Amino acid sequence: MENFIFVILIYTGIYAIAALGLNLVVGYTGLLSLCQAGFIAIGAYTTAIIMNAFNTGFWESMLLSGLVAALFGFIIGMPTLRLRGDYLAIATLGFGEIVQNVIMNWDSVTNGPMGIHSIPEPKLFGMALSASSDQAKPLWVLTIWIIAALSYYLIRRLIRSRVGRALEAIREDEIAASSMGINTAKYKVGVFIAGASLGGIAGSLYAGYSQAIAPLTFNFMMSIMILCMVVLGGLGNSFATVIGAIIITIASELPRLIGISHRIPPQLNQVLFGCILVFMMIYRPQGIIGRIKLNYAKILKEEILHTEK
Repeated sequence: MENFIFVILIYTGIYAIAALGLNLVVGYTGLLSLCQAGFIAIGAYTTAIIMNAFNTGFWESMLLSGLVAALFGFIIGMPTLRLRGDYLAIATLGFGEIVQNVIMNWDSVTNGPMGIHSIPEPKLFGMALSASSDQAKPLWVLTIWIIAALSYYLIRRLIRSRVGRALEAIREDEIAASSMGINTAKYKVGVFIAGASLGGIAGSLYAGYSQAIAPLTFNFMMSIMILCMVVLGGLGNSFATVIGAIIITIASELPRLIGISHRIPPQLNQVLFGCILVFMMIYRPQGIIGRIKLNYAKILKEEILHTEK
């Protein structure tokens, strides 16, 4: 039971990092993206390929995976600048499907549908973090949640800056924001890059912990699951996103925890996520916690005091 709780904490942390990245795009900027699983897949496969091909360390590979995912975030961000709403959602959905199909069919690099099952063990302070080691699981929990806390802190600092105010202006009214001199194209591409990089880091941690990845893992339902985490907690609220990630992960893993997973069809998760989205959009569109309204007068005062010092 204790080991299973550690596993839940590990996957919750990984999904929380990916959800924080998606919330930056969907919640703070108002751009509906359905390809976060594609960025996670890019990060996971980049880590697996680099570690196997070049014998690099896991932590270096994780940083590089974040950069590669950020590059793809730029690639998908640029063509979708003129798209909004449903059209943007369809474009990002198509990108996610393209990533999965490329992984499925690029046998010489990704091993196709079979996936990669020989990812080297990450090492931390000289200790091998093996997925099968019970002693390594607490270290995994600590490491992943430190990265999640750092991601949360950086996003919080970003949102409380003038960049965050620009993102909120774009979310509320892009045309008005543009007329006020805000470079909407720059900010929209920027949040895609930031959200993708966090997805890539989450994918790298997923690959490092599981030490085996397969393309079918990173399907459309993973994107929907992460979107549910953002919507359930509250759009535009990083703390609420983490709470949403905890609730969704526990709900997904609860049948295994109480030993009834063999009695429940695997498609139940899809029904669960769909019901959550419908219920929240009808009865609680702001999420469980909702969006926090920032006191911009207080923030500006703090910035002025900091500048004067």
